[in-house]
Amino acid sequence: MPAIDTATETLVTTGNQAHSHGPGSPVPLQARSERVTSYDVADFAVPNGREEEWRFTPIKALKGLFADEAGTETVKVEAHGPDGVVVESVAADAVKAGKPQDRIAAVSWNHAPETLAVRIPADAELTEPVHVNVASLGARGYTHLIVDAGRHSRSTVVIDHTGAGELASNVEIVVGDGAQLRVVTIQQGDHESIHVAQHDALVGRDAKLNHVAVTLGGKVVRVSTNIRYAGPGGDAELLGVYFAESGQHHEHRLFVDHEAIKCKSNVLYKGALAGDKARSVWIGDVLIRAAAEGTDTFELNRNLVLTDGARADSVPNLEIETGEIEGAGHASATGRFDDEQLFYLQARGIPEDEARRLVVSGFFNDIIGKIGVPEVAEHLHEVIEQKLARTAALTQATKV
Repeated sequence: MPAIDTATETLVTTGNQAHSHGPGSPVPLQARSERVTSYDVADFAVPNGREEEWRFTPIKALKGLFADEAGTETVKVEAHGPDGVVVESVAADAVKAGKPQDRIAAVSWNHAPETLAVRIPADAELTEPVHVNVASLGARGYTHLIVDAGRHSRSTVVIDHTGAGELASNVEIVVGDGAQLRVVTIQQGDHESIHVAQHDALVGRDAKLNHVAVTLGGKVVRVSTNIRYAGPGGDAELLGVYFAESGQHHEHRLFVDHEAIKCKSNVLYKGALAGDKARSVWIGDVLIRAAAEGTDTFELNRNLVLTDGARADSVPNLEIETGEIEGAGHASATGRFDDEQLFYLQARGIPEDEARRLVVSGFFNDIIGKIGVPEVAEHLHEVIEQKLARTAALTQATKV
């Protein structure tokens, strides 16, 4: 297997200033705590692609979403769940789990036609997931969703994004003290669709959040997930699965802001790429502030490149302001098929195409098993099988 790099883009900020990437770097690399957050669109310039937070993103494709103007369609959003769950329209500032961290998030916050809140009552224990279906109808639209899990509740919310066109969405998540919440966000828009999302989560005292990002479709998908803690003992597990095909750009950015004491975070993202100009980007930022004693954190990203012409960028970052922690680490690895695994399977009579399918399935199996929603896991297996079939056909065609 490829060697694991545990030192890529590491920042240890105690006593140091923000630094650049070297001679000729156009913009200094800022600590995450220094970046602008605002509800005012004017506080964010239209990016030119040289900024640290935009340098991997195909910004030309997002031109329409940078414009500070109303959308050209109303996105269809429907939510339903077990008895006791409240679904209602609320004021945009009804919950403030976090501020917009880029221009598109600010535009979406200001121009979403309504804010839909899904509220799980305190002490509720839901045996079935709450489903939120977001259908983009083919033009440009914005959505704002609030998920509010009451104290000591137990629940799962599945947010399914489908359709075409351009979509900018904000999701604010509040996990009450002692609550356990699982949020699964699925991006499976049409092949030419564009989706840019910001998820902000505030994890309460002794609360647990499982956030799962599944990206299966879309020409350009960029999901930024930000985690903060409202009290000690908070625990956040961030999981992600993505599979980019020819011409698709799938980008996931994470920021875990440890400020409260004795909190945990664990990040595990896995992706596969197949086809010419298939592209994935994973940025994992973890900030451990000076007051966050007792923090325990780890982040891991792994990518499997299945064909020539595909590219994966993986950048784990750590900013540590105190040495009084339980543990902190990160790793990333990008590589092709493990030839030894393929040889082992083929030596036992398994055809090459089937052997490759088994290797890829095995690569994803551990993380799929952690998703915790059987219907999502089953759907993900089916889509991966379809993508692998297309990859096999593509590989065979290049051999002819």
